[in-house]
Amino acid sequence: MNSMNETWNARSLQLFYKRHLLDDLLPFWSKAVDQRHGGMYTCFTNAGDELISTDKYTWSQGRYIWIWSRIARLIEQGILPGDASAFKQEAEHAVDFLGRHVYLDNGNCAFLLTEDGSKKESIPGEGYDTSFYADCFVVLGFSEFARVSGRAEIAEEALALYDRIRIRCSSGGIRSEPYPIPAGLKSHSVTMIQLNISEQLMETLKDFQHPAYERLERDCLAFAEQIMTEFRMPDHRIAELLPTEGEAPPTILCRHVNPGHTLECMWFVIHAAARLQRKDLVAQTLPVIQKAFELGWDQEKGGLLRFVDQDGGQPKGQQTGDPYEALILDTWDSKLWWPHSEALYSSLLAYELSDDNSFKELYLQMHDYVFQTFPQPDRRIGEWIQIRDRDGNPMEKVVALPVKDPFHIIRNVLLIIELYSSKASD
Repeated sequence: MNSMNETWNARSLQLFYKRHLLDDLLPFWSKAVDQRHGGMYTCFTNAGDELISTDKYTWSQGRYIWIWSRIARLIEQGILPGDASAFKQEAEHAVDFLGRHVYLDNGNCAFLLTEDGSKKESIPGEGYDTSFYADCFVVLGFSEFARVSGRAEIAEEALALYDRIRIRCSSGGIRSEPYPIPAGLKSHSVTMIQLNISEQLMETLKDFQHPAYERLERDCLAFAEQIMTEFRMPDHRIAELLPTEGEAPPTILCRHVNPGHTLECMWFVIHAAARLQRKDLVAQTLPVIQKAFELGWDQEKGGLLRFVDQDGGQPKGQQTGDPYEALILDTWDSKLWWPHSEALYSSLLAYELSDDNSFKELYLQMHDYVFQTFPQPDRRIGEWIQIRDRDGNPMEKVVALPVKDPFHIIRNVLLIIELYSSKASD
């Protein structure tokens, strides 16, 4: 499967990603589990050869719980080999760790904890409550853990935290480190993460026959529709930032596109729309996925650029001096792990939904680039060297958080394995 010339079929795809998960990804992360306190160490160098801090970002801990819980469920379903009880036990240890340590007096989550669970300021002097994203990933992890464990009280805890998030977002007073939303603008990412957690929690509540299920179903649909009506532009791109009112000005902030975010969001919409039986929304995602590849693909070097202009290429437009604008201009041509893993899954999902060979070609192009570029060449270490420059060379640079993220790659690999699990057995 490392070449576009290999045979394309469900079985070969599933076997390839199972091997990648079991041989390259899980060995790295299994050693990162904190067996003493609970949770996972994630502050590794980009190469993964050194742990540089034992701090635990709540953002990453919630993601870890989701991954381990989903792996346990797939083992129980016979889709993956392994010991489901071991993954559940480690996920439960992390759930208990967060339950004991993460909550602040106002019910929100601390963004950063020490190894043993003490709260720590990620930005000195800014307090502990610096990002609602931390809370969102706790909801995500707790929801998936509740499903695989059958622990209804964890589902209730996830729902209570979700409701607090909804109130905070409705009030417009959220903090969103490491990416504060520029004044006067609304962010696609806020609606996107709420779509993700509402869809996950909706499925969990359905399993428990919870009375809040229908409310979550309504929320989920509203978020999906908001993305496809407010943030989807007539040319099929997704705008990352838009003014809270009026027409979008020709600024870098409002012109820029995040191709990886678009691809990730479109499979969120597809999953939600499929559960909600909204085929019209599913159909709307397909040209958006095509547009993201069209704008994001680096014609000179291959791979997906981090940020591009709405017309393609280097972001341009009027400058406002906002710090996020500086990030766009400084890192637009980086090649990051997470957009590429999102591209693998979204292109395969689009192909299976549409039977359109153009998505197959997009996948094969992306597959060749990804597996020639990202995996750590030293198999004794494993995982990917996640952060690379435009030429694909490793780059020791902080992206979002100073962590080696355990989430996107494994999540997309699991989703691909699930996508082809029934087809591979046909």
